Amino acid sequence: MELPADLNRLLGPRDVVVVEGPDAQTYLHSQVSQALQDQQVGEQRWTFVLEPTGKIDALARVTRTADERFELDTDAGFGASLLERLNRFKIRVGADTSLEAAADTASDPTAEHDRIVAGWPRMGAEIVPGETIPAGTGLTDLAVNYTKGCYPGQELVERMDSRAAEAPKQLRSITVAPGTTVGDPVLDGDAEVGVVTSVSGDAAIAWIKRSRQG
Repeated sequence: MELPADLNRLLGPRDVVVVEGPDAQTYLHSQVSQALQDQQVGEQRWTFVLEPTGKIDALARVTRTADERFELDTDAGFGASLLERLNRFKIRVGADTSLEAAADTASDPTAEHDRIVAGWPRMGAEIVPGETIPAGTGLTDLAVNYTKGCYPGQELVERMDSRAAEAPKQLRSITVAPGTTVGDPVLDGDAEVGVVTSVSGDAAIAWIKRSRQG
């Protein structure tokens, strides 16, 4: 997926988790799907933070703000769980973690509509922590580095890539009938082929079964 030109507006308010200290870069690099060992101050990179099973804990944007300081911003309401996940494996690591900002979860309806049209997934809607796999989101080219080395959840990500395996379902932007709501089935004739996860007017995002993609 290409980054929308106005992505910051579509994302809305963000929770921010800070990781800082002499081991911050090394530790983060070992925990996320993106390569961070060569990230420069001021640079931003998208990443998944995964369970060891390969399921997504968080989709986050990593900004290196100083030599020993990194900020991870994620969807409003999910900063605390991201912090908990980063702390889970932080043993004898020279880095401090904190939830610097917790955003208001209220969203701008216009921005939300444009997010849905763009097909950008949101935590809690398209991405369910502990359930969703990266391959179905359309963001692996953006958020995964396949040559970086080990991190929790790498096995599933690498196995699907090496086998060119498609996810059982994929996120798709679709047009829907008036009155469609989140949770409604997506039908192809009489067959249920997916489920709506976000909707605004006649625009929606849905998980669509692999057998009906294309």
